[in-house]
Order: sequence, then structure tokens, then C-alpha cells
Amino acid sequence: MELDCRGRNARQEPDTMLIVDDDELNRAILENIFSPFYAIEPCENGKEGLDAILRLRGRVCAVLLDVVMPEMDGIQVLRVLAQERLPEQIPVFLITAEASGDTMREAYQLGVMDVISKPVIPYVVERRVNSVVELFQARRRLGNVVERQQSALLRQAEQIIGLSRGMIESLSTAIEFRNGESGEHVRRIHDITKYMLEHTELGDGLSPEDIDAISLAAIMHDVGKIAIPDAILNKPGRLTAEEFEIMKTHTLQGARLLERIPQMRELSAYRYACDIARHHHERWDGRGYPDGLKGEEISVWAQIVSLADVYDALVSKRVYKDAYGREKALGMIRDGACGTFNPSLLECFFRVEQELRYLYETPKEEKKDG
Repeated sequence: MELDCRGRNARQEPDTMLIVDDDELNRAILENIFSPFYAIEPCENGKEGLDAILRLRGRVCAVLLDVVMPEMDGIQVLRVLAQERLPEQIPVFLITAEASGDTMREAYQLGVMDVISKPVIPYVVERRVNSVVELFQARRRLGNVVERQQSALLRQAEQIIGLSRGMIESLSTAIEFRNGESGEHVRRIHDITKYMLEHTELGDGLSPEDIDAISLAAIMHDVGKIAIPDAILNKPGRLTAEEFEIMKTHTLQGARLLERIPQMRELSAYRYACDIARHHHERWDGRGYPDGLKGEEISVWAQIVSLADVYDALVSKRVYKDAYGREKALGMIRDGACGTFNPSLLECFFRVEQELRYLYETPKEEKKDG
């Protein structure tokens, strides 16, 4: 049995990396970086690379693609791959010294996961590529596990719910780890959403089952960040306008990802999850994204998660900022520094915010207070 560097059966999942570059030295450098992890398939031009991708698609775990090449250039290859919807299944990385703004924009639109500039820094490119490959493999394994067990799980409804919930929480937490968070963020969003629905009039007309489903759906609000490149997701400084446009696509990517998991449709949280993933950055005055919804066009649950997400971001330390004090954070929300919210939503939020603060206390602090 062939084992990979982690001691697993390497043939249980795609294990071949395509390096498509007309420069022999560049291919050798990249092969030296990634040969300890994957079987390498070198290609000398875009046409050869495209033929290999289509021929080996079931074995390919990643594609490293140059831009300027004979026969077909990298963007031409990407256009064909996008038509086949392959970038949704196989992560494609553009590795090039010719990365103009227009090239990058089209590459991201066609589904490329990241654009890495030459000359490459080995430990940087290794981490950026491997982290995305691992996420794709985890998603693939998750889908395979669910598919294999579907018939048995259908006869065991309680086990379906428990397993699905655990996978949702694990995937959401894994994405938070990739974003430099501890995973506490998604749990707090769940708890804030649930508390506001249970203790304010925002939950009027909703059953306990509805509230549980909405709270579970809230965990998945940022699932689309799986498609955002590390260089943008974890950038410590302010994003450029172009980077922000890419970051904004996580709302559409999240809804699209959830819609493509057939087993999700059987969960009561499904319709809430798709709505929240897509619309948790909409704003009451219509200045949010991606659809520019306004006022009551935005569902109550998406509004709550939106506010919970802003609140938690303000009072928590992030890669791009330190935590704000409670009064400053509340002032920013009240004054609209983070966008306009429904006045009724704000009234409910400020009424219970003191109770929500307990979510941020450590066990040591709780013991000391007691």
C-alpha cells in the first residue's frame, strides 16, 4: 500500500499535481517543492496541460498554471476549465510573473483559487497550496462519507441529524481556523442568534425547532470563505478595492456551496442557511451586498446574524485589528459606523446586550465573579 507523508493510503483520493509551465527550471523548482506530497505530472504548454487535466481529472488534486505559454496560455486553459466547472472540483493556482490587474480579475472570475507571483518563495507557496488542497480533500471526503452512508442513515433519522450537525460545526470551525480564528466565533454567532430569538420579539411566531434550525444555520454564515485566497483572507492590513470585491464573493460562494450539497436539503436549517450565507452582509438602507436588499426585503434571521457578526468582530481580536472596548463597539453600532441596521433590531439588541457579554467571559472570570 502506498502511503503519503501523513501515513494515509494515497490512492483513496486524488493525489496528482499538474505543473503546467513552459519553463523547465520553473517546473523543476515547483516539482522539488511538492514532490514530497503528491505525484507530479509536468506539462510543457497549455494544450498539453489541458489534455492532462481532462484525461486525469479523477486523479488530479491541484493544478499549478503559468500564464504565458505556447499552444494555449493559462487564461485560455482556465476558460475551458470554467466551462467544464472543474475549478469547483480541483483547485487551480495561477503561478506567474505576468500578473496584471486584468489577468488577475479574469482569473478569479474563472474560478482560480489563488494567484502566486514568481519567483516563488518555497515555504510560502507550499503552505498556500497545501492548505487549499487539504480543504478540497476534506470537502470531498465529507461528500464521499455522506454518500456511502446515505441509505443506512435514512433509516436512522436521529443519527442523520446528529452527524450532519457535527459535520456542519466542524466545517465551519475549520474555516474559522483558516481565517486565523479559534472557532469560538461561529459558536458565539450561534449563541447570540439563539438568545435574541428566544428572548426578544424577533422570535415571535417561530417554534423552538425553527429557532434551533436558524441558530444552526447561523454557524454556516461564512462557509463561502473556503473559496477566498489566503493572501486576501488573512491580510493584516486594509484590503484594496479589488481584494474587497473578491472578499465579497464569499456570500455568493457560500450559498452556492450549500446548494450543491444534496444532503443539506433534508435539514430544516437548509433554507435558512442559504439565505444567511448570501445575505448576512446586506444592510437596512440597501447599501450592503451582494444583492443590495433593503429594509424588510432582508429576512429577520439574516439581519440578526449580520448584527451578531459585526458585534463579535468589534469586541474580538482579529488579524487586522485589536478588540474594541464594549462602549466603543456599542457606540459604533449605534452610530452606524458598521452600516445601517433595522431600528427594531437594534432596540432588541441593546436590551439584551448585557446578557450577551457573558458569552465573552472566560471560566476564570466567571469563577472570580462568583
